[in-house]
Amino acid sequence: MHTSKPKIAFFGTPDFAVIILSELKKKGIIPELIITAPDKPKGRGMKLTPPPVKVWAEENNIEYIQPEKLDPDFLYRLKTTNYRLFIVAAYGKILKKEILKIPRHGTLNVHPSLLPKFRGPSPIEGAILRGEKETGVTIMLLDEEMDHGGIIKNEKLKIKSDIKAPELEKELARMGGKLLAEIIPQWLEGKIKAHEQDHTQATYTKKITKEDGLIDPAGDGETNWRKFRAFYGWPGTYFFTKKKGKKIRVIVKDASFEKGEFIIHRVLPEGGHELDYEIFKKVI
Repeated sequence: MHTSKPKIAFFGTPDFAVIILSELKKKGIIPELIITAPDKPKGRGMKLTPPPVKVWAEENNIEYIQPEKLDPDFLYRLKTTNYRLFIVAAYGKILKKEILKIPRHGTLNVHPSLLPKFRGPSPIEGAILRGEKETGVTIMLLDEEMDHGGIIKNEKLKIKSDIKAPELEKELARMGGKLLAEIIPQWLEGKIKAHEQDHTQATYTKKITKEDGLIDPAGDGETNWRKFRAFYGWPGTYFFTKKKGKKIRVIVKDASFEKGEFIIHRVLPEGGHELDYEIFKKVI
């Protein structure tokens, strides 16, 4: 199954990368090797949990490795196999130039924004937070600078007014996987080229932290709504209030945006159970 196909190595870790792998598989493009992050402790019990890409690799009987460090032994393994192409999709580590240049046809990346806009670690959240009407995916040729390499192709996607970041991520991953599958044969045959980005138009996003989810329920409705959608799932949106004289954190579980107002429907108060916001206001 793999020997007749070009030798490709795929770097990726989360669900975003799994969707891209699945789209590639539909077109018969299957990596010979998958490189993903090590298993990590998760949940209250801190159980050692494999990354989604590892699970996909096992289910599809594809060889994978989980290097702690991209050390000389790792480099040697890649250099001594005749790879034609590397693909990177949300791997989680910066790849140095010496890795990017190993395959004959370089290293392609799927980035969920219309580069050069929204470079950096949180392009999907960034687009929602800034109230963008459209976003998209970009297939680029990676270089050693962050999201700086030449653009091969991109595709636009309208941002629905009520879409949340996890849903938008899935849509962009599917779009990115299909676009990548279309491009790879052309790229390997030298039929398409990368063109340099207009670096003067670059905008940047930052790494999301738990603190970013803080809102003021009485604050600007549009800002709160964007935060709720951008941070849905993780880190979530929350506010602080007092219950019986004690300061507690309250997580917003469901909300809507109506006539310019951010309307909270359900909340999860610290130490309690999820309930309607109107009921919560009566019991604090």
